Amino acid sequence: MANVAPLRPLPVLELGAPAPPRADYEVIAQMVRQNAKVLDVGCGDGALLNLLARERGAKGRGMELSQAGVNACVSRGLSVVQGDADRDLKDYPSAAFDYVILSKTIQAVRHPRSVLKELARIGERVIVSFPNFGHWRVRTQLLTRGRMPVTGNLPARWWETDNLHLCTVRDFAELATELHLTIERAVPLTRGQPGAPFAKNIWNANWFAEEAVFLLAQN
Repeated sequence: MANVAPLRPLPVLELGAPAPPRADYEVIAQMVRQNAKVLDVGCGDGALLNLLARERGAKGRGMELSQAGVNACVSRGLSVVQGDADRDLKDYPSAAFDYVILSKTIQAVRHPRSVLKELARIGERVIVSFPNFGHWRVRTQLLTRGRMPVTGNLPARWWETDNLHLCTVRDFAELATELHLTIERAVPLTRGQPGAPFAKNIWNANWFAEEAVFLLAQN
């Protein structure tokens, strides 16, 4: 398995400054090469696509399920289609993009394995971020309270969450291997900063990373 690689620290927010991008967005942006063709699946309000266009010169397109998200993307001047990752990825041609991104969305789709396989078909590389259900706080809450955890990265209670298939860092790494995908880089995030203190490899990241970002390529 690939080692977990730390990236440069994210900038500290100054008083009165606008809110920074989501932590995984910053890590994703560092993984994308300049002027790349990007598809963001589950792009929400288009904040990541906007960041990639500004910082990396990316030629981005989005797919978003919600009408509110589509409207927000259009208001930003972004190219977006309304679609369902579980159904509509088959409509994209193979190798159409340099990167296909799924940021904190894989746990909310109905068929994660099929979706990841489609992403790898569509893009030269795949970037996936997700909350780590193996983090020690999650384990502790399950052990001591016997209830589904509520944390900063998993803020919704079990009956109101959109998450259908929560996974751990180790779970995701094994799925990538099963689909014959190479883990080119895996970055742990804890308290919004890349490179969790004790996460030197997949096994430690499984305990100490609150979330993770994986860069994958076909074998």
